[in-house]
Amino acid sequence: MMFKKIHHVAIICSDYPRSKDFYVNTLGFEVLGEVYRQERKSYKLDLAVNGAYQIELFSFEAPPARPSRPEALGLRHLAFEVDDIDAVVAGLLEKGVQTEAVRTDEYTGKRFTFFTDPDGLPLEIYQA
Repeated sequence: MMFKKIHHVAIICSDYPRSKDFYVNTLGFEVLGEVYRQERKSYKLDLAVNGAYQIELFSFEAPPARPSRPEALGLRHLAFEVDDIDAVVAGLLEKGVQTEAVRTDEYTGKRFTFFTDPDGLPLEIYQA
């Protein structure tokens, strides 16, 4: 069995217009496609991060909350690689997105920090 790469990550949001605005206008991801699935009363928005690693943003009626703190089983967070963490943090702060303090990974020596999307999903930026 040979896996080539991660194809996409799926995120379920509670407020589709708010989350679409966040991922497209605040984070600057590219819209690849958008459909409304009437039978499921659900939007599906396909996004690209710098032309790669597709994110699927879904809306569903009344999704249950995702426990985040304390840490819950399952996907812990989604991380994005950046070249200049200070510039990205400054850009997020300018757009009203609060970040945690930038820390240094004790094993790799690389700098990273976390912020959240509108539903509290933990997102990480990690300097290459």
